[in-house]
Amino acid sequence: MTSSEEEYLEQRLNDQIEWYDRKSVSNQQAYKKLRLIEIIAAAMIPLLAGYTDKHAYVAMVLGGLGLIVAVLAGIIGLYRFQENWGEYRAIAESLKQEKFLFLAKAAPYDGEKPFELLVTRVETMLRNETSGWTQSIRKATQSDQKQRKEVQ
Repeated sequence: MTSSEEEYLEQRLNDQIEWYDRKSVSNQQAYKKLRLIEIIAAAMIPLLAGYTDKHAYVAMVLGGLGLIVAVLAGIIGLYRFQENWGEYRAIAESLKQEKFLFLAKAAPYDGEKPFELLVTRVETMLRNETSGWTQSIRKATQSDQKQRKEVQ
């Protein structure tokens, strides 16, 4: 393996694998923590509802719990933790697979110019992920603008 191949594997491919892996883990953790809090808060509402006539402050607690559930649902939807977790995990695993196929000289890297093929395939994956992300941001922005116009 040439030094430029080693540099690419270390500085580009491994770096991207690590980045997507970290992002997948952090999105998974955020999603699970927020959903757990949301589930607990939502489950407490019917439990406490039976005590509103006995304790006046329970109604305020119920309102607070309802607010927490609504805010958490909004945050989870806005930041797309679950979707990002899955997308980032899939990309990290795909990049790992390409790396291992290349290192093992397995198909499709068993022919001519395997390094050029690796770079092309990896960069295409990364470009597709970036353009997919850009499109989802555009759609979200357009949806927000449409909702604002409807409110006015």
